[in-house]
Amino acid sequence: MDGGMGDGALEERVQQILRGAVQKLQASGARTEALAEYRARKPILGIARGPVMVAKGRVWRLGVLLLDESGGLHTIGTITRAVDPGRVTNQSERAEIRRDHRRAAFQAKFADGDTVNFDTTPVATDAASIRSTDPTRPGPATSAPAAAAHLLALAPDGTVLVRWNLQPGSTAFAPLEPYLAERADLLTAPPP
Repeated sequence: MDGGMGDGALEERVQQILRGAVQKLQASGARTEALAEYRARKPILGIARGPVMVAKGRVWRLGVLLLDESGGLHTIGTITRAVDPGRVTNQSERAEIRRDHRRAAFQAKFADGDTVNFDTTPVATDAASIRSTDPTRPGPATSAPAAAAHLLALAPDGTVLVRWNLQPGSTAFAPLEPYLAERADLLTAPPP
């Protein structure tokens, strides 16, 4: 059913694919983006303080996945740029929230103009999580933790798959290794 692969062999295969992608991206000098945690701060003496961003490392954006330098996978979360947020315009609540994100990234001392990813969720790469995802069933619930637990699956022939869209059925999945290789190629040598 799964190519006769035991749990240890499955987890090693996934790690081998991820390490290969990391090595390729590092060797090519591919552009990375910041990974951060967006944290609210408690008021001091009743005075509200703005949220902050805490750097968590660097990642490569590979389609629906963020790959960190240690081979960990993360979902795509919220994205901002580390740029001067400008002044308050009160145009809309959403615009002000985005400005708060930019301000937190700018104050966190990321490189000027750096892309900062936050509100991401680690993708489960353990054998139990991969085996629990049925590539023939509809996509997961829309919550980030539920989606992250079901991004990787195992085909009947033992191929590790990644859910690249939330459409139901097996066409929502692609083999992980060629998916990462294609995305890495686009990142290292974008089309003209």
